Amino acid sequence: MGGEHELEKIDHHLTVLRGSKKGSIKGHNGILQHPDGTVLKQLQPPPRGPREQEFYNKVYDSDCCDRILLELREYLPKYFGVWSPPTAPNDTYLKLEDVTRKFNKPCIMDVKIGQKSYDPYASAEKIQQQVSKYPLMEEIGFLVLGMRVYHVSSDSYETQNQHYGRSLTKETVKDGISKFFHSGYCLRKDVVAASIQKVEKILEWFEGQTQLNFYASSLLFVYEGSCQATTVRLSDVTLAEKRRVPKGLLSGGDVLEYNNNIHVINSTENGKIEASVGKGLSKFYALHKKSCSKRHHSQLSLKVEDSEQDNVWKSSTCITQEHLNGNVLPQLEKVFYHMPAEPKESAKVEVRMIDFAHVFPSNTKDEGYIYGLKNLITVLQNILDN
Repeated sequence: MGGEHELEKIDHHLTVLRGSKKGSIKGHNGILQHPDGTVLKQLQPPPRGPREQEFYNKVYDSDCCDRILLELREYLPKYFGVWSPPTAPNDTYLKLEDVTRKFNKPCIMDVKIGQKSYDPYASAEKIQQQVSKYPLMEEIGFLVLGMRVYHVSSDSYETQNQHYGRSLTKETVKDGISKFFHSGYCLRKDVVAASIQKVEKILEWFEGQTQLNFYASSLLFVYEGSCQATTVRLSDVTLAEKRRVPKGLLSGGDVLEYNNNIHVINSTENGKIEASVGKGLSKFYALHKKSCSKRHHSQLSLKVEDSEQDNVWKSSTCITQEHLNGNVLPQLEKVFYHMPAEPKESAKVEVRMIDFAHVFPSNTKDEGYIYGLKNLITVLQNILDN
């Protein structure tokens, strides 16, 4: 449990319930999962909690006709009001969309945005604390609070906490963030590209609004870490062209199918709530047709037809002359291929704004948030280009 306690911020969004006991729903900064698939975020003490609730109520008001607020909904988790457990009616929770629900192996990164991590009403002591804690925020406008990345190669997660983010410098922040997009086999450039597009849309919203200023708010990045593979079977294979095939080795990936353990609040007959703790987030699978395997020169091209989607995908492998002289088809049937696709198709990515305990009315652009978004986009673009 010690490692989990260190990951306060990121675990807050990983649905890790800490300090909980069976039959209890209390947790330190915990988010619980409701049986209907939403998540429950406990309301913080005043004034932060009521302020965040007021923000959600305003944005998701059924009578809202403000174009700016209506557009903002696209970049937030959906809001379903508040909820209180039958056994503790005074405990209030925000009922929110579980952004990770549709992912099988969700990779998650929490990035605080803005040049200030304190709001205009913060005390001098609070300001000093925040500046010393996040010295780089004013200079680059964002801070990595944590990440959890699934590595296909080892079938395991790598987790970094806010100390990792705080250790990054202006010179190392690009490499530090690029770790989030690495599968263990390759850099997921499709995910980087899709993430840039999502952040650019949020930047576009900020450039067009002067109603709200956001402090100590974050962007939550989520993408699918597992890769779906398909088996090349005899009936699926047709030679696209005949070539002289060089000496090499049969190459391929593995079919990756895993289930996660998630937190579920079980409603019992007597109305009590029971919560179970797990490290995963979702049992829902998202398909990624992204080729992570290393490509070789002078390859034998194969057409692989995916019967479920009626799409023809081109894949490739290296086959030795020895295998061609023998019976290569049974060998081919044992090979698995990651299915490549265009980034827009393959990268199932979510980027949502979260944490609104420090949102205030304004009549000017939120320059601090805009500054951070632009710098973050620059870093992501550098990762993609290099």
